[in-house]
This record gives sequence, structure tokens and C-alpha cells, in this order.
Amino acid sequence: MPPRFRDRTQAGQELAKDLTEYANRSDVIVLALPRGGVPVAYEIARALGAPLDVFVVRKLGLPIHREMAMGAIASGGIRVLDSEVVRRFGVSDAELAAVTEAERRELARRERLYRENRPFPDVRGKTVILVDDGLATGATMAAAAVALRTQDPAKLIVAVPVSAPETCDAFRDVVDDIVCAVTPEPFYAVGLWYEDFSQTTDEEVHDLLDRAAHERGRERTTNPEPRRTL
Repeated sequence: MPPRFRDRTQAGQELAKDLTEYANRSDVIVLALPRGGVPVAYEIARALGAPLDVFVVRKLGLPIHREMAMGAIASGGIRVLDSEVVRRFGVSDAELAAVTEAERRELARRERLYRENRPFPDVRGKTVILVDDGLATGATMAAAAVALRTQDPAKLIVAVPVSAPETCDAFRDVVDDIVCAVTPEPFYAVGLWYEDFSQTTDEEVHDLLDRAAHERGRERTTNPEPRRTL
């Protein structure tokens, strides 16, 4: 059995070792699923010399059974619907609009809190590394991957420190590449593979995003791009 990660910071440092082929490339961006994915992604972005941002996803639950997803909305104004579920449960346009609006308000609140005035990054033609702290069923990550595909990235990679083996395998048909640092069997739950799996707060997410932006700014100032001559 693999050893447990000390915390999300150490998990990100270990996971970054499996992503070194993407280091120091101008086409790479790291997107984290908040909140738990952000400390992991921060360490990856730092190791790779890549920008960091969040990709906020909100599940659209059925009106009669909120835990069952009929779709998702995500950063960048993206909405993905499972038309078969909507049809099977007879969800009306009014019900769909009401659920979507409620989740949009929560998504907007989180984006204001995390990103403030920073616009959603343009990922068209980029290599996107989508990060969370682990995969159990993978439902949220799957929704994020489908939503992100609509933004036309050149390559979409999912990276997690720990995953259920069958979930990791299933994602090979969903994204261009998946990197799961460990896939223990039996798996049980993501949190069992961390010594410290305490909840990541909104304040921690905000601070890590700010820190990443400042570090990128200092890096560009210290190592300015060479001037181009005509």
C-alpha cells in the first residue's frame, strides 16, 4: 500500500514530479477545482513555472432530487446539460432556469471571492492541466472536463494525487491524458490517503491565487522576455 500524503501541499509537490514534461512552457496553464484542488495545483504551477487559476464548477441538481445531476455550469459562462436526464425526469424550462440561476449566483459569488477582477483566462489552444485533490466517483471532474472542452484547449490533462483505480482508468476516454500519482486498492475515500485532510477555506484559496499571481509577476520582472528586433 502506498504511504499517505502529509497534506495537500506535499501531495502537489509529489504530483508535480509526474508532470515535468510540461515545465517552462508558455502554452501551459494550471486550473484547480476549488477548494481542495487549489493547494495541490499551487505547488504544481510553481514547479512547472505555469500560471494558476481556478475553474469553478457547480452541479445542476434535479428539482426533485438535488443530489442527482442533470448538468453543470462552470467558469467562463459554460453550461453543460444531460438532455437525457432532463427529458426522463420531465424537467420544465422554468425549473431548469430556476436551478441554473441559483447555481449561477453561487458560482459568481465564488469567482468574485477567488478571482476578484481577474478575467477568466483564455485557454483556447493551450495545454490545460486540471487539478483536484483526488478522485472518487469523478463526477465533478467529469463535468469540469466536458465544460472546459467547449473552450477549445489544445490538450486537456487531468492530474490528481490519488484516485480510485477504476475512476482513473475511466478518464482515459474523457481527456487527452490523466495523471494519478497513486491508485490504491482498496481505495475507500480520498481523505483516507491524507494525514491532514482538513477543509480548505475560501480565504486560503484567495491567498494562494494571489500568491501565485505575485510570484508570476516577480518572475516576469526578474526574467524579462528578450526584445524582438524588426
